[in-house]
Amino acid sequence: MTTRILFVCLGNICRSPSAEAVTRRMAEKRGVNIDIDIDSAGTGAWHVGEPPYGAMQQAALARGYDMPSLRARQVNKADFTDFDLIVAMDADNLANLRHEQPPGATAELVLFTDHVPQTGADHVPDPYYTRDFDGALDLIEQCAVAFLDQL
Repeated sequence: MTTRILFVCLGNICRSPSAEAVTRRMAEKRGVNIDIDIDSAGTGAWHVGEPPYGAMQQAALARGYDMPSLRARQVNKADFTDFDLIVAMDADNLANLRHEQPPGATAELVLFTDHVPQTGADHVPDPYYTRDFDGALDLIEQCAVAFLDQL
């Protein structure tokens, strides 16, 4: 049985596509013993159809994560039943997801940083605003390792 995971941030051009690429690559390298399907989306529609932000792609590629084929999309109602887990990058996105969650939704909504309480991080900071692309990737990698360990 396939576990379907959707990573979500605000615009789907930095954090969530990075989480998608990092988690997918780590799962492949680790030979995770479960079948997973990973995607990403944003709560907003500003960047629909665009590739991940250039500086984010460069930082990710420097670590071996290839993202140019990814395209931003917005979360839709079907996502709440099509995915098993919807993983938000911060509390605001989690609140937006809970607000948009339709009746009968089956996806579990969680924060990515809940998997790494030892870091003290309660969200993945948005590098589009902070300009700390490597710092965001550091935390995303830590979260992905813990997340895959828990799967």
